[in-house]
Amino acid sequence: MAFERVGVVGLGTMGAGIAEVFARAGLRVIGVEADAEALARGRGHLERSTGKAVDKGRLEPGQRDEILGRVTLTTSREDLRNVDLVVEAIPEILDYKIALFKDLDRICEPATVLATNSSSLSVTAIAAATGRPGQVVGMHFFNPAPVMKLVEVVGTVVSAPGVVADVAALAGRLGKTPVAVGDRAGFVVNRLLLPYLNQAAVLMELGVAGRDDIDAAMKLGVGLPMGPFTLLDLIGLDTAYEVMGVLFDETRDRRHAPAPLLRELVTAGLLGRKSGRGFYGDSPREEPAKSRLGTFGVVGGGGDGPAEGPQATGGGGLAERLRAAGFKESEDPDVVLRLADRPVIEHAVRLPDPARMVGVHLVGDQVAELASTVLTSEEAASAARDLVKIAGLTPVPCKDRAGFVVDALLFPYLNDAVRMHDSGYASIDDIDAAMRLGCGYPAGPFEMLESLGLAKVRDGLRALYAEYREPAFAPAPLLDQLVTAGVSRFPRP
Repeated sequence: MAFERVGVVGLGTMGAGIAEVFARAGLRVIGVEADAEALARGRGHLERSTGKAVDKGRLEPGQRDEILGRVTLTTSREDLRNVDLVVEAIPEILDYKIALFKDLDRICEPATVLATNSSSLSVTAIAAATGRPGQVVGMHFFNPAPVMKLVEVVGTVVSAPGVVADVAALAGRLGKTPVAVGDRAGFVVNRLLLPYLNQAAVLMELGVAGRDDIDAAMKLGVGLPMGPFTLLDLIGLDTAYEVMGVLFDETRDRRHAPAPLLRELVTAGLLGRKSGRGFYGDSPREEPAKSRLGTFGVVGGGGDGPAEGPQATGGGGLAERLRAAGFKESEDPDVVLRLADRPVIEHAVRLPDPARMVGVHLVGDQVAELASTVLTSEEAASAARDLVKIAGLTPVPCKDRAGFVVDALLFPYLNDAVRMHDSGYASIDDIDAAMRLGCGYPAGPFEMLESLGLAKVRDGLRALYAEYREPAFAPAPLLDQLVTAGVSRFPRP
């Protein structure tokens, strides 16, 4: 099907961005809002976005004028009667969307395709409310739509033959990478991303590590564009809470139950950037007092145990950094840094003075997770923080729990991706592309798995499951089977 005239209903930041994407590709666009005030805001979104593109040299002034000239703004849905495609971008409330689609079904020609930009709601339920369920699909753009390259194209069990392929082809024409998937809550990106963000809130609530430290661990250690709490504030805590609720309603998986802390913040109206405060928005934390301790010991060689994370380095490198900074190694050190290969407490109890031991997990070349046990003294913990700072690393203090911070968040996310692929929902390449393009991750989950080593991730998941007894942490059967067979890569067609 050829799409030349499109409608966009809802011109908030997302809807206006979608309208801009269509207009940039040369399509005629009719943008619809509820009233004149909302329409003026939508026009402002379009003008600001294209104006920034001109300022940055990405558009010529004449090109901007052409783009804006292709967009007609109106408050009447009746103006959509002759378009080829309508994309809705109204709030994520199923009843609102169903009412809109019933109206669009009445207004538009029978051949018109109706698409929802929903990030998690049932496309099937929306389609079933119309007289053209075969012509209804999901077309999920990512924010900001003019920049993000991914579009999830969602088909249902009643989608007409060719409609999903036609919409995917249109996404390609827009300069996007389409990923065609079935109608499951969260689709690909949100089904993998939101449980990871939710788990970060759980770890914080359990006191495993603090907000800033968790963000630093995932951004600097794993190379993600931002930490989970910064991202939650950007997405909106209410949006994250609603998506988690939709996931839980579909799966009844305990991992998809919204974190109590998330519910509390949403109830308090602390929604992130949109409200001025969420996980962030408070005063900066105070830095701990500097320690006077100066001698150290580094034990353990890193090993291949479950605590080892992405691109972990060995203990020798840490000791060399500390010696270069002027610290002295000692047979009776003020603080013992243990390169963790199993629970730190198991090593600490073997020391004459277990209060001096702090577990260390080096993540990449920037982060050192510092695990304190129930016996670790505040003085030793403070000394360990100071030592790794002087060694040029970012300290991430945490409790002595399986996976510490990075692996406790990263490995279940990777496991979710394996389960998603093994269920037949999406291919390895599509899942990797979705997370790279939809979230800006440096690598997709399967690329990360193969880089880390399948056995390391499998063993790390076993340790997490043994400690937390969370069924979703048990290694996916496919992952377990590949490790048992000695295979280092996932089979691809």
